[in-house]
Formats: sequence, C-alpha cells, structure tokens
Amino acid sequence: MAKKPAKKAPARAQSPASASGEIPVVGAREACPCGSGRRYKACHGREAAHAVQELVQRPFEGLTGEGDWVALRELVPAATVPLTLTAEALAGATGEVPSVTLATVLPMAWPAMRRQDGSVLLGLQTHSSSGDISRDLADALVQALAMEPGNPVPPRRPAADSARLQDLLDSSAPFEPTVHTGFEFWLEDADSATGEVAASLEQANAAVIPTVRLGSVDTAYWCSVPDRNHLRWVMPHAEETLLDALARLAAADEAGLGEGTKLVGSFRAHGLTVPVWDLPSAMTADDCEKPAAAFLERLAGALAQTAPLSADERRARAGLVNRQVTLG
Repeated sequence: MAKKPAKKAPARAQSPASASGEIPVVGAREACPCGSGRRYKACHGREAAHAVQELVQRPFEGLTGEGDWVALRELVPAATVPLTLTAEALAGATGEVPSVTLATVLPMAWPAMRRQDGSVLLGLQTHSSSGDISRDLADALVQALAMEPGNPVPPRRPAADSARLQDLLDSSAPFEPTVHTGFEFWLEDADSATGEVAASLEQANAAVIPTVRLGSVDTAYWCSVPDRNHLRWVMPHAEETLLDALARLAAADEAGLGEGTKLVGSFRAHGLTVPVWDLPSAMTADDCEKPAAAFLERLAGALAQTAPLSADERRARAGLVNRQVTLG
C-alpha cells in the first residue's frame, strides 16, 4: 500500500512586530509573536518572567548617598538632588543639557522629562518593571537625554543588559538632597502657572507631609503628621547587627531621643533598615539635632558589643522585629 504523503506543517506567519525586533507581550498560552510556533510562556515570555522575578535587593548600593536614595524613594514627598553624569552618559544626549536633577516624583508619575531648556528631571518614585530600580531609572535617564526638549519619558521595561545608575553617575560627586515644601520644582516658572496647571500644583502641594532632613547626622528625616511627629533614620549597618544594637539600647532604656520619645519599630527598605521614633507634636526638627547626635554615639558603642544578648535584650529585639514593616 502506498504511503500517504506527509502533511506539511502550516507556514508560520511572520509577525509584524518580529520584523522590527521587538516582541510584544501577549497571553502566556498564546503563540509567541516572534513566529517560533511555541507558546509565549515557553519562548520570549520566559525571559520577561525571569526579568520580573529577579529582584535586586539593594538597587542603590554603590551610589553616593545610598541611604538618602532610599529615603527619597520611600519616605520623602518632595525633594530634589542635582546629579553629575559621566562624560560617557552625556555623549548620547541630544543637544545641550544644562542640568540633570533627581526629583522624588514628577507630574503624572512620569519616569523622566526633558524641559524646554534642555534640562532633565528624573523621577525616583516610579513603578519598577524590571525588578532592578537602578536599571529602570537609568533607562529613563538615557531616554530623556536622547529626547528633544519639551517631552516626558513614557514608561517601558529596560533591556536586561542595559546600563544601571552606577554606570551613568559620577561616583566622586556629592549627593545633597534639598527637601521642598511643595512641587514648584516641576515648573521652570511656577509663579506663572495658571488654570489647570496651577490647580494641579495646589492639589499636590496640599498632600505634602512637612519633612526636614537633619544636619547633625546622615540620612535622618523628621516629619510631622497630625497629633505627632516622627524621626525616620535610614541606617547603613547590616540588619541583624543593627537590630542587636538597638535591642541593647532599648533594654537599657537608652533608645529614645529625649523625654516623650520612643523607638517604635523600623522599616526595611531596599536592603537597608530604617528605625522610626515617635516624637511629641511639639518636638521640631531642630529639637532633634542634639538628641540624634547623642544617640549616634550610643549606637556606635552598642554596635561594638559582641557578647550574646541578655534575656531582656532578646525580648526587646523580638519586639522590634514584630514591629518591622517592609517597604518597596
């Protein structure tokens, strides 16, 4: 008996997207737009899923002012920092770039924007799509530098091998945040804002929590909320070592910042620990300066201790751990 001719495999349609080299995201069980014939989840979707799952725990590690990067990302509503880029980073810019400024947040939560004068604003409090905030921010910065002035940068997922902030910023330059009472820095001339722009700015400013960066210690931020104030202090020490030291101070009744203050717990944010104190409503940022400097000395002594924790210190540590909240 003669063999039946084998059926020809159906021709794979060439996706319009594959010709341009960009593979759009589709349903996991749908055919991959690249034309491979496999399901998306088994083809290009695998790379996308890997990128989402690969979370960088300390995205700002290696940058000058890591603690301030964390604070501005998670704790501070309105602040700016001038950034100094490497010559290689500026080489890809379109036209002159008078300045590059990091901002806690931009209008419409844009990742970045290129102003009419060519200057760049980079938004820090934006959604991370790659699992590495540093790579997301660097991608937005590169886009902004290459754009014509007067345009915002749309969100997108950066390539897995694209640059990070650590590759673009001058590591020898200082990182000195300026905390603002509002978002006037959004506009080149805030005094001339009218109509919807003025209304939007007023609404954003109304939601700002008063915040002050202390001068006597690094990366500590006072803020005022109804009925009480807080001090939130981003610390560079290893978490377990810091918790032991804080527990020693708490057990010795030396963890406060003066009368009526209390160490109430901590945040965990981007690989660093952020102890938080409740303060009396009458305690201003200026009132915190000397107590914070004195606390830093006590903390240094506690960090140097290596003996096992006592029973009281273990109880104090357990209380701190139970009141720890993870941000970001």
